[in-house]
Amino acid sequence: MLDIKILRNDPDRIRRALKNRNNDLDITPAIELDLKRRALLADAEQKKAKQNEITKQIPVMKKAGENTDEIFAQMRELSDEIKEDNAKINEIDEELRSFMLRIPNIPNDDVPVGADDSENVEIRKFSTPRQFDFEPKAHWDIGTELDILDFDRGAKIAGSRFTVYKGLGARLERSVIQFFLNTHTGESGYTEIFPPYMVNRASMTGTGQLPKFEEDAFKVANNGYFLIPTAEVPVTNLHRDEILDGTKLPIKYCAYSACFRAEAGSAGRDTRGLIRQHQFNKVELVKFADPEKSYEELEKLTNDAEKLLQKLGIAYRVVCLSTGDLGFSSAKTYDIEVWMPSYNRYVEISSCSNFEDYQARRANIRFKRDVKDKAQYVHTLNGSGLAVGRTVAAILENYQNADGSVSVPEVLIPYMNTDKISKK
Repeated sequence: MLDIKILRNDPDRIRRALKNRNNDLDITPAIELDLKRRALLADAEQKKAKQNEITKQIPVMKKAGENTDEIFAQMRELSDEIKEDNAKINEIDEELRSFMLRIPNIPNDDVPVGADDSENVEIRKFSTPRQFDFEPKAHWDIGTELDILDFDRGAKIAGSRFTVYKGLGARLERSVIQFFLNTHTGESGYTEIFPPYMVNRASMTGTGQLPKFEEDAFKVANNGYFLIPTAEVPVTNLHRDEILDGTKLPIKYCAYSACFRAEAGSAGRDTRGLIRQHQFNKVELVKFADPEKSYEELEKLTNDAEKLLQKLGIAYRVVCLSTGDLGFSSAKTYDIEVWMPSYNRYVEISSCSNFEDYQARRANIRFKRDVKDKAQYVHTLNGSGLAVGRTVAAILENYQNADGSVSVPEVLIPYMNTDKISKK
């Protein structure tokens, strides 16, 4: 959520940001609500001052033996008017907060202005895509032929965009998760969290999923919980309504979780394979950072995610998202895109974002550099480290062999207890 002072003092900054994001939201109603709220506050304060002035007259009048019935009637009338003003202010507060929750974050100044993902800017590449001396197969065909992925039975027991992992396929998924967590905790200094897979509405609102993306969420009908779309939600909300010790920043967490997304509006996109599922596994990286160092921490977080693909030996690139492709809550995002032979292009496997104080304002997460300091909002960051199903898909495609087998990346052999996945 944006600072109300920006709406009040520099609304054109928000309008420019909305235009660059291709968002046609009109913020005039919010400006008018804020003006109305401030006018009511001023009116209420004037009435309270008058009430205090009258209160001082009462003992003087009583001492002089004067009748105080009329002045008490004035007091009651002022009290009723103040209550009425406060009720209106509370009503406007709710309406204004609801509106402010709909305004996306303002992109950082160095984010490229662009209409959509075609104007994202490539920052760097690692390695070159593998050149095959045979016709490479798509991971869904590889997985089916090796009997390690069962898309048909996934659809039978749940529906489309669900997959059953089997045998060495299940072990590969588990091995990737363990490799990711061990690297983040053992080499990059993250503290591992295993969070709940269901959260309440306040948590979904705190990280920006609600109210904007409610149609993309799976809601548990009988109790109002939501299945998490990413571990970002529960992990960021670990510190909701808390004041953190600034000397301990950055706080760095990593978390494995299953993720659940309705994928509303994505009909026809990536319908085959593991790329776009309703349920998938992911390891998430979350940071709470000092605002003065948050962009330095974004670079480090992105590098921590990249390190995994470097160890796996799979070609990838990093792009900076343009304003037209930037996520709702993000101020700046790097996408890490892995090479997928079946697509003949790079495919997103991680988004690493700095939300600045946008989420922290929604979730009321603050910090103090010193106990005597005034609490201020922390900056939150997160990124996939990495999406597990997409990593498995990338391994199957990039490590496939002409005989239909798949070589296991060297770093995963200790987890897999084999160096190859072959037909039985």
